[in-house]
Amino acid sequence: MNVLIDRLIKSGGLGRLINTLQTLFVSLLRIWSIPIVLALSVASGYTTYHGMANFITPWIALIITVAIQSIVVIASLEMAGIHWKANRLRYLSVLLSLLVALSASVSFSYFKFYQISQSEQRVIDRINQVKTQVDQYLVSVRQHKGALLNQYKQDVERLAQEQQQAYFGTHPDIAPQFRHHVGEGPFYRQYHQRYQAKQAELTALLDKTQNIDQLIAKAQQHLYQLDQGQVPPEAEYRALIDSVRQIQFHFDRELSPYREDLPIAPNLMTYAEFTQDIKPSFAMWQGFSAFAFVSAAMVDFFTVLLSYRLEFAAPGPLTEREERLVFECLKQFSQFRINNNDALELVIEKTELERARRYIDWPRMFAVGLLLSRGFLRKIDAKTVEFAPNLYPLMAEKMADKLDALAKAQADENTHNHD
Repeated sequence: MNVLIDRLIKSGGLGRLINTLQTLFVSLLRIWSIPIVLALSVASGYTTYHGMANFITPWIALIITVAIQSIVVIASLEMAGIHWKANRLRYLSVLLSLLVALSASVSFSYFKFYQISQSEQRVIDRINQVKTQVDQYLVSVRQHKGALLNQYKQDVERLAQEQQQAYFGTHPDIAPQFRHHVGEGPFYRQYHQRYQAKQAELTALLDKTQNIDQLIAKAQQHLYQLDQGQVPPEAEYRALIDSVRQIQFHFDRELSPYREDLPIAPNLMTYAEFTQDIKPSFAMWQGFSAFAFVSAAMVDFFTVLLSYRLEFAAPGPLTEREERLVFECLKQFSQFRINNNDALELVIEKTELERARRYIDWPRMFAVGLLLSRGFLRKIDAKTVEFAPNLYPLMAEKMADKLDALAKAQADENTHNHD
């Protein structure tokens, strides 16, 4: 390795070595961009296909996805070699094709990214929905049960007070001749029986509600397990539904004789509905997710950007004879300049002097057409073209060979004159 570096330094100096390494590095980056573009295109196609397959037949979705990704890459490469002034119609057609393909790719990819990004939030929303429904029902059951028990307790307290008044003869309904007669008379026994009956009803009601309290505690335990932020097992979810149904059954059976306005139990979703994945639909645009859209657009953006910067050109290199032809023909042009793209630009139409001399320029125009078709030149407008990056090394090599030949000829001439 050291010997190779020493030879390179001796042959061209340190500057040539640095330039060679830099050229090699840039070339490797260009080559590395190709698999990256393909990988990004496959990734974008994967999300596009899965988003589109929810709306149309899968095999048709696959064909359309391949077409979309091909248009994105090809149109991006085309855009890199087209100038607006050169061919406006072609430029607009390629740009329109690219925009249509990107719109389709991003739109259907958005559905897949939305499904991925919102799946966890959807589980949380469903858990909160079930939790809210069950909590509201349990609160309503407690309120109705508490209101009924309070009513019976108040009735018992009122009857106990009336029983005491009847015993001491101070009850307002006692006849005047029996007032202030203390004892267990007929009037007292009447209120005593009422008190005993109401007390028995309250005891029976407490026994009935005690069973409901146990069912409520059981439902709250299942609800606590549901509130852990994860999808519960099917058995746990079914146990929650069964506990709610048991509460409804016992509550309606035990308390319906006392009240008619009993709360209605919620109609909870089944476990299949609870664990169902998000099905893509156009309603996803209503609940717009910026994260899903940016994720979908980011993949296609990088695909377009790298494809554009790849500047893919020349299906094959020029042969040695073609290189000599190109070099000799390009030397015949006289109007060169550096344009705003920092590229070497040349005017391909005849100069006034050439027109006056009736100069035949078809050989050099053939060379220009050859380089345009191979991607070594890029057309700016009808009169000018610019060098593509891959043409500079070729021209530099030819110019260096020409300079070496001139230097060698000059040296031979000096030697001959000296002799």
